Amino acid sequence: MLDNVSSAFFAVPCHNYHLINDLLLSSARSKSTAKGLQLHGYIVKSGFFLIPLIANNLINFYSKSQLPLDSLRAFEETQQKSATTWSSIISCFSQNELPWKSLDFLRKMMAGNLRPDDRVLPSATKSCAILSRSDIGRSVHCLSMKCGYESDVFVGTSLVDMYGKCGEVADARKVFEEMPHRNVVTWSAMIYGYAQMGENEEALLMFKEALFDNLEVNDHSFSSVISVCANSTLLELGRQIQGLCIKSSFDSSSFVGSSLVSLYSKCGVLEGAYQAFRETPVKNLGIWNAMLKACAQHSHVQEVIELFKKMKRSGMKPNFITFLNVLNACSHAGLVDEGSYYFDIMKEEYRIEPTDKHYASLVDMLARAGKLQEALEVITNMPIDPTESVWGALLTGCTLHKNTELAAFAADKVFELGPVSSGMHISLSNAYAADGRFEDAAKARKLLRDRGEKKETGLSWVEERNKVHTFAAGERRHERSKEIYEKLAELGEEMEKAGYVADTSFVLREVDGDEKNQTIRYHSERLAIAFGLITFPADRPIRVIKNLRVCGDCHNAIKFMSVCTARVIIVRDNNRFHRFEGGKCSCNDYW
Repeated sequence: MLDNVSSAFFAVPCHNYHLINDLLLSSARSKSTAKGLQLHGYIVKSGFFLIPLIANNLINFYSKSQLPLDSLRAFEETQQKSATTWSSIISCFSQNELPWKSLDFLRKMMAGNLRPDDRVLPSATKSCAILSRSDIGRSVHCLSMKCGYESDVFVGTSLVDMYGKCGEVADARKVFEEMPHRNVVTWSAMIYGYAQMGENEEALLMFKEALFDNLEVNDHSFSSVISVCANSTLLELGRQIQGLCIKSSFDSSSFVGSSLVSLYSKCGVLEGAYQAFRETPVKNLGIWNAMLKACAQHSHVQEVIELFKKMKRSGMKPNFITFLNVLNACSHAGLVDEGSYYFDIMKEEYRIEPTDKHYASLVDMLARAGKLQEALEVITNMPIDPTESVWGALLTGCTLHKNTELAAFAADKVFELGPVSSGMHISLSNAYAADGRFEDAAKARKLLRDRGEKKETGLSWVEERNKVHTFAAGERRHERSKEIYEKLAELGEEMEKAGYVADTSFVLREVDGDEKNQTIRYHSERLAIAFGLITFPADRPIRVIKNLRVCGDCHNAIKFMSVCTARVIIVRDNNRFHRFEGGKCSCNDYW
């Protein structure tokens, strides 16, 4: 019908506008921008724009076509603005991530003595969620009560979602408990709120409760719970929930697919991530970004570049997250020219303004490659104020290349920003210690203690039959500690015969050689690997998660472990994955 849109117009009597509405709705659903523009031209010529229903559908058409300014133009041309017209434009700005405009038009609507309804209020709360402004959200919450919508399931659900996304999970739960009626979206919002705040146990309990209540959970519920499993690296539980998705016919959902890609990636099973990606029939931007991130973290840089090209050919438009993933991939592999190219086309071809995260990735890429002065020039010429993460990227590069003078300069710049994370103090201390300046390193750590903060404890963990085993350096509290240390001693002898020599320069404190040797031998990841060796069958890869960066000596030692045991060892640190096999690492010793 849309192919012959012009002839269809003139075949219809002017008083019959139903076809026009149907065509507008169809154009909005199919995002046929050219045909929608053709319709708009005819509507203006024929005078149909005076009809409120057609005006509202025009606003919605432009909104779904991601043309919010054209929606605004249609709104301004509408002479009789009903509550539905206002609802349409407020929703448009909210859906197109223009939250301040959405809230501003809510204020204008109320100034015109129109009360917001159960369609306007959810759009307003969504805008507050985008802004992470729970203070404004509370005002909208109060407004909904004044307007008599405190019991409305749609308004209540939007409030649960808003508080959850703003990190106010207790307030979200309070609204959830007070709602007389809840639907599957309400439950999904509450589960997501817990998952986002890292309250994984609560999220899983909510999901379990929903199942016990015989609630027909949807793909968003499954997606949130699989994300919890991904963040907790609970691979086996995640696989069980994937089985539920298949039974419920939600395995084809792009939201579930995106979460499955993240689950398998974060648990070190990249082939599982690829399979989940391939088996998702309709791919949204989220699943493309999840797969790009997975490949980047696993050092599959060429796959990232190929995926980006394939994504463009599919007609999917990249966003700022897409480019961040590509930049991180280039940084991990030291591909400075390629990274600079993608940074440039992001700005020039796609008109996406880089955020501090994009600049941090660019600086990290340059600094790790030893181009410290170029990295500093990028920071100096940034159109936005450099953040702690940007200066931190330079500081990391300075530490790797032992430029303590520039490292101290970067740290000073960070401290000028105000209170900084404990990691920044540790980075500066490590930079001094790596250069043998132990007195300066001690001063940096003392400054941290004086602020009442502590260095984050290095931890590594392994999953075994839905149980997570956690290890800290040198600890002996695990029930199998005796076997673990015996295995490390046995393996240590084999490694030394194979040529391994401990590099004690990575012990960043001033102690004698023997103590350094003992300290470095029992780092948390080594204990976790030893546990895997005495626990898992020989054909199963050992997957270890670590909350901090793997030190250089442990990285070298694990390469020897993979040779001496003929095992695949996968270690995820706080930045990327390392797959050790046959004495080599997937990062090619660049991390």
